[in-house]
Amino acid sequence: MATTEHPPPSRLRSWMLEGLSDMGKGGGHVGPHAEPEPPHRGQPWYRVMCLTGVDYFSTLGYQPGIAALAAGLLSPVATIVLVLVTLAGALPVYRRVAEESPHGEGSIAMLERLLSFWQGKLFVLTLLGFAATDFLITITLSAADASTHLVENPHLTGTLHNQQMLITLVLVALLGAVFLKGFLEAVGVAVALVGVYLALNVVVVVVGLWHVLTAGHVVADWSSALTAEHGNVFAMVGVALLVFPKLALGLSGFETGVAVMPHVKGDPGDTEERPTGRIRDTKKLLTTAALIMSVFLIATSFITTLLIPEKDFESGGPANGRALAYLAHEYLGGAFGTVYDVSTIAILWFAGASAMAGLLNLMPRYLPRYGMAPHWARAVRPMVIVFTLIGFLVTWIFDADVDAQGGAYATGVLVLISSAAIAVTIAARKAGQRGWTIGFAVISAVFLYVTVANVIERPDGVKIGACFIAGIILVSLLSRLARAFELRVTSVHLDDMAERFIRDIASRKIRFIANEPDQRDQAEYREKIEQIRADNDIPGEDFVFVEVTVLDPSEFEASLTVRGEVLHGRYRVLTLESSSIPNALAALLLHVRDLTGCTPHMYFEWTEGSPFHHFLRFFLFGQGEVAPVTREVLREAEPDRARRPRVHTG
Repeated sequence: MATTEHPPPSRLRSWMLEGLSDMGKGGGHVGPHAEPEPPHRGQPWYRVMCLTGVDYFSTLGYQPGIAALAAGLLSPVATIVLVLVTLAGALPVYRRVAEESPHGEGSIAMLERLLSFWQGKLFVLTLLGFAATDFLITITLSAADASTHLVENPHLTGTLHNQQMLITLVLVALLGAVFLKGFLEAVGVAVALVGVYLALNVVVVVVGLWHVLTAGHVVADWSSALTAEHGNVFAMVGVALLVFPKLALGLSGFETGVAVMPHVKGDPGDTEERPTGRIRDTKKLLTTAALIMSVFLIATSFITTLLIPEKDFESGGPANGRALAYLAHEYLGGAFGTVYDVSTIAILWFAGASAMAGLLNLMPRYLPRYGMAPHWARAVRPMVIVFTLIGFLVTWIFDADVDAQGGAYATGVLVLISSAAIAVTIAARKAGQRGWTIGFAVISAVFLYVTVANVIERPDGVKIGACFIAGIILVSLLSRLARAFELRVTSVHLDDMAERFIRDIASRKIRFIANEPDQRDQAEYREKIEQIRADNDIPGEDFVFVEVTVLDPSEFEASLTVRGEVLHGRYRVLTLESSSIPNALAALLLHVRDLTGCTPHMYFEWTEGSPFHHFLRFFLFGQGEVAPVTREVLREAEPDRARRPRVHTG
């Protein structure tokens, strides 16, 4: 397309926008777990699982305490319900997502393919708002819990008392600084962190179970108290179902599990179109992670409920937000407890890194392509600064409190899982799989119930999500408005007939007539030529008609294919399909200029009506007052007036 001279950018600007020209290609992969590995350098699935694990397994740092606060003595029973929903609901859904979306796009991309036009874009923007809630709260909640483990460590509590807010902000800032520098070798770091963390948790669980079994009265006391409080098993299960939405944090990590798919090695015969081995191994990854987490969730909820006094789980208590660390210090001593704290802090911090990578993978994949973000949104470093500042704001709003952020986190997780369940239900129905359709529909209903119940119980989550959604939609529409006259066509391809027309007319004078196709009969083209000749006072009939059909006006960037045909034995017509008539015409004119070295001319007729009304038609539907908008797009794309194609309006 047109080339324009610009002054060299400053060193700071170059550093901030480094890699911008490479973004957006192939979906805009960025971040430590988004860029796909070359096929010969992929990682075995069990190593890649650790990238999911830093998000998924790290919730053990706070999940048992949150479960105890939500369900009390019923925490182990409620956790068993959570595990059943995980294995029978979330796991089958995301195994299907991996099959339908093998390049890491996830459930949002599945729904995007099923929907089009503006309603599809607005739906995706809404899901992006909840995804932003999920990932950003992961960053702030993980940092807050890491600071809790630091502040409550017996060796540091006297020094760091009441400094949790400051420590959390420092951890969020440190995370942003690492991403500004660059984030490499994510898989190796994740494997080390997850391996150490799970090994330490095995020790804590084994020791905890030993104390439960050797102190026989503990189980008896818990069983008696549970029976006295809830009466019978059916009442317990009923209450467990009611409190289940509060435990939904234990479902986090599945969306990340799909996002890491490009790293999975797969089979030597895998292709980008049919990565059979990658899909199979990703299913192993998701299943293994879910089984490991299920075992830990049940075991940890059991030992923490039986061994920790209920009052210690409450806000300000020594087990609040760090139940397993409390047991590590209590039963294994200060040295082991401190090692456990360090490991927990490290994996929680890295969970924030995984969430930041998810944001950097997700937002540039959609917003710039929709025209709903400035160009710099495709670069990593500016987005890191934006997300870090938002992380500061969220931390301040929630006062770095783990429990206070649980509702917002659960809302983001549940909305994403519900959207994934709906997406796979639709996919199964389109594939004619009646049994899977019914099964996934039931799972969708369960997750929708849990989501609604969570929103009713803790509306702060949907409020935060609504703020992100409103912010994304507002910024998106303003950005789209600011970029309305930007040349959106990424490439132009002429078929043989179209190229023949242009080569022929270039030997004389290149004159195009923009025509809105109607009946496409002989009279339409004859009358159009007569009108253009009369309006512009030019002789002859040496014209080529150009007709653009608008497909999806909500799309922003796309390639352009130009086809040539001869109608009624005499009229040469170029046909184009695009999301915007003015953009398609401007791109064609610039391409013809570059191809022939001649200045093309295009002739229009004025459109009657209000200019403002026609601008709205252009903005929303890609049509409207075509002539002046085409000229404005050309002016933006080619500042040199002498080289700019000519637009004539009679």
